Formats: sequence, C-alpha cells, structure tokens
Amino acid sequence: MTEPVESFEAFFRRVLPRAVAAAQRVTGERASAEDAAVEALTKAHLRWSHLSDEDWRDLWVLRVSINEAIRHLPRAARPLTATQGVDPAEMVATRDMLGWALRALPRRQREVVVMRHLLGLSEVEVAMALRISHGTVKTHLRRGLAGLRIRLEPDGKEPDLAALL
Repeated sequence: MTEPVESFEAFFRRVLPRAVAAAQRVTGERASAEDAAVEALTKAHLRWSHLSDEDWRDLWVLRVSINEAIRHLPRAARPLTATQGVDPAEMVATRDMLGWALRALPRRQREVVVMRHLLGLSEVEVAMALRISHGTVKTHLRRGLAGLRIRLEPDGKEPDLAALL
C-alpha cells in the first residue's frame, strides 16, 4: 500500500519555516526572507503535480528560496570592506560583501556553496536537490570556494562563510 500524497497546504506549512530560515541566512532580514520563501513555494505550487511525489521537493524549495533571496539582494557598486567584530555596522558590511561575492559566482557554484555551507546540507543532499551527481557537487563546491577566496580573502585563506553571517 502506498502512502497518501501530502497536500500542498500541509507541505506549505511544513516547509515554510525552513525556507524562510534558509533565505534569511542569505538576506539577514526576516521580511525579505519571507518574500523569497513565499515566491519559492508559489513556484512549487505551480509545479505541484510534478513535485508532489518527489523525495527532493523540500530541497527544491530551499534551493529556489536561496536563489530568490540572492536575486533580491541589493547590488553594491563595489564590495564594502569589513573586519570581524560585533559592531552591527560591520556585520551589515560583511553581509553586503558576502552578497557581492556570491553574486559574482556562476549560478550553480553559488547554489552549491550556499546549500552546503550556509544551510549545512550534506553533499549528497545538495546533489539530490540540484539533481546533479555527487562528483559535480564537489567540483562546483571547490570552484565556488576558490572564487569566494579570491574575492573575500586576498591573502588566500579559506573564507569561513558561517562566520560571515
């Protein structure tokens, strides 16, 4: 006997908090994160006949939420410099700098880096969400981190993405 398909309403209530949290890791703002999550769930609703039976539907919504959040980040003309600290102004500058660096990456690298390091998904989960192989995830992750390293750490140190948020 097969399990009944989850209704979209139940899916929405279950996934919305995670989608908002994922987008908020990118935006730093609750309102814009909610907008991104709702946009992602709207897209899921339009595709529900195809998504409803898929195991990766939750991850798909998280990916779209992240993409929407990144797409709506304000575009700075040039990156602001920031140092580690607790000053709120420095935290805003750091978040702007991370947004600038993420936008500069190719889309797939940006998706893999955000899902792996900001959401904490495993490489296998990222592969399932993006519908790519595990090896491709590793390649995009390596290239994406190298791109961020160039933009964020001119001295060549590995950027600590979680610390930037």
